[in-house]
Amino acid sequence: MIFRNLRDYISALERCGELVRVQAQVDPELEITEITDRISKGPMDKNKALLFENVKGSAIPVLINAFGNARRMAMALNVDDLDDLNHNLAKVIDMRLPRGLGATLNRAGDLFDVVRAVGLKPKIVGKAPVQDVVSIVADPDSRSLGDSGSLGLRSLPILKCWPLDGGRYITLMQVITRDPVTAVRNVGMYRLQMRDDRTLMMHWQRHKGGAEHERVAQEARKPQIPCAIALGGDPASMWCASAPLPPNIDEYLLAGYLRGKPVEFVKCVTQPLEAPAEAEIVIEGYVDPNEHDSEGPFGDHTGFYTPADRFPVFHVTAITHRKDAIYPATVVGIPPMEDYWMGKATERLFLPLLRLFLGEVVDYNLPAEGVFHNLVIVSIKKRFPGHAQKVMFGVWGLGLMMLAKAIVVVDADVNVHDLREVAWRVLGNVDWKRDVTIVEGAVDQLDHSATHDSFGGKIGIDATAKGPQDNHPRGWPTEIEMDSAIKDLVTRRWTEYGL
Repeated sequence: MIFRNLRDYISALERCGELVRVQAQVDPELEITEITDRISKGPMDKNKALLFENVKGSAIPVLINAFGNARRMAMALNVDDLDDLNHNLAKVIDMRLPRGLGATLNRAGDLFDVVRAVGLKPKIVGKAPVQDVVSIVADPDSRSLGDSGSLGLRSLPILKCWPLDGGRYITLMQVITRDPVTAVRNVGMYRLQMRDDRTLMMHWQRHKGGAEHERVAQEARKPQIPCAIALGGDPASMWCASAPLPPNIDEYLLAGYLRGKPVEFVKCVTQPLEAPAEAEIVIEGYVDPNEHDSEGPFGDHTGFYTPADRFPVFHVTAITHRKDAIYPATVVGIPPMEDYWMGKATERLFLPLLRLFLGEVVDYNLPAEGVFHNLVIVSIKKRFPGHAQKVMFGVWGLGLMMLAKAIVVVDADVNVHDLREVAWRVLGNVDWKRDVTIVEGAVDQLDHSATHDSFGGKIGIDATAKGPQDNHPRGWPTEIEMDSAIKDLVTRRWTEYGL
């Protein structure tokens, strides 16, 4: 199903029994987090999207945990199962020449569908629901927004998630900027701490596209970076801001591919940018690349507080919104939480691209316990000595996979999603002196264990079976497996045993 906007998605969730409306009054400071955390970590049949309709201090309802399980995440991206993401993309990027006229026409049809979905250029509409209400800052030096009754940041139900957080944070957003020189659009998901009614702190980490725009603006002596912060819209567009695409590839093209139709945009009222026309709220403004202030602490997806650090200040120039706007949010903290399922969608979608560069890869897993960048488990078709090490360095060389803190390589027959099997293979197959590769390099800026900011040690573990090609002097033992005839016999007679 293609969702035009967030409310279409909410209606679908409700029809499928995946949404609970909460009418009791709740506090956006800590209380919503505690409710959501219990739902995220509780029984799977109780894990629902939550629509808080009575939020203390705001007339705007809060939607949270909208992507908080595999079913909802798949629905959001227009597939029945998350594994369909990699199967669908694999068909499109298959580089082998098709055999026969029918196969050629099928391939051409797949490619045509992609071109039609992403569109040759974005569709700009003249009137958009997200601009039903427009509030413009009257005086740049003022601490309030212009018209009486207009919406300022304090009117939004912005969450304070954890007790030691430095303030209230916008947590589920699309931060839209353009390269100050090339004008190529970037969409990122960077938390925003509210400072006052018209300023936010922009937490774009140094490895992300927004931070690169800041560096380019400084070098080009640009005084401002125009920004638009979109809240809501169609669920694929909401998710795409978290996708680690290569530089200079517009994330909304990916959203268009997933939706099967291009994203519609509307021109911002105070900034030279476009924002999704079907968003709920858009906060327009700019970042001065030379103005920084303290941001944080923040309870992060690592399960620890990220300490305060200096980041750019975002100045609000306008807020536009629907008349009946809904505020989307998420909570990050000790995994698993909603962001795990958003990351799992990324993992499944990008498997064909990983295989495109590393053809020996069978599958990979970014488990919740590794919070995306701390652990990558990858299975390969091993062919030669040092093959596992080749894959480790190949993975570290692919975009933001460079931040992976640990890579475990196993054989093709290992289910990388079964952590018990992976642990058994690692503990049984690894000689810690021979099979461990330790390097230094870039790590996630949130990694508190690194001895230097964003730079530290990383480990690769070769947990594949070793044979003569690995110069293993003792020979490799045969794995225990029951005779197939006996297995079939027991299967046929199972009811006779009374077990």
